[in-house]
Amino acid sequence: MAEADSPPALLAVAHGSRDPRSAATVRALVTAVRLAAPGTEVREAFLDLSSPKVGERLAELHARGQRQVVVVPLLLGSAYHARVDLPALIATVTRRLPLLRVSVADVLSADPLLESVALDRLTATGAELADPELGIVLAAVGSSHVSANAAVSRLARRWHRAHACAVAPAFASATLPDVPSALARLRARGARHFAVASWFLAPGLLPDRVNSLASQVAPGTALAAPLGADPRVARVVLDRYRAALAALRQPGGLSNESDVCMSR
Repeated sequence: MAEADSPPALLAVAHGSRDPRSAATVRALVTAVRLAAPGTEVREAFLDLSSPKVGERLAELHARGQRQVVVVPLLLGSAYHARVDLPALIATVTRRLPLLRVSVADVLSADPLLESVALDRLTATGAELADPELGIVLAAVGSSHVSANAAVSRLARRWHRAHACAVAPAFASATLPDVPSALARLRARGARHFAVASWFLAPGLLPDRVNSLASQVAPGTALAAPLGADPRVARVVLDRYRAALAALRQPGGLSNESDVCMSR
């Protein structure tokens, strides 16, 4: 049972995948968060395709005596899953368990710490960011939500301004440019060799699709690993949790049964 004076539980919610490597990475990340936050109950859940589901985990936390939970979406953009799916799931649970108060933190987004992890993964492939003939494909999931895609494009422009190489965004689904189109743009800008930077949290079917396309279109392309269970990613998860707690504690702060604190 939860102690009366214990902090709210942290529930890290990922999308889920048929690829078992994805859930394994999420669990490793949650372990890193748990180690960095002694005294806080930290658990993981998934929107789809992996277990446990969000509703199952919230019910379990409630049965263990938790009455307040902060959900941290393990999502790199604020799109449909963050804005629609997750709030709907939480609303369903809190109607059934009216004593359970659930607050939703901001998504992970383009945090500087996450950028540093992505750049480290990229340079680990041997890519030289000072090489003016290098073209970098910044690969992300893609969304029907325009602002989520725009955030990836802004990140690509920021990297281009900071480094000598050309950078172009590409999306694995839902929108354009796709990987072949991004590679064509980079060639038109003078790139002669290429690397794929991964704006994915974990390995899975979509990152594999990106890497396969890049290797087909430009053999020899350097392929960076996803962000993974890096301690810096764990720190961002905790930052989102603590920001949501701070919002709850402010006078006139969030007070509904299912509160949402998404500003990015």
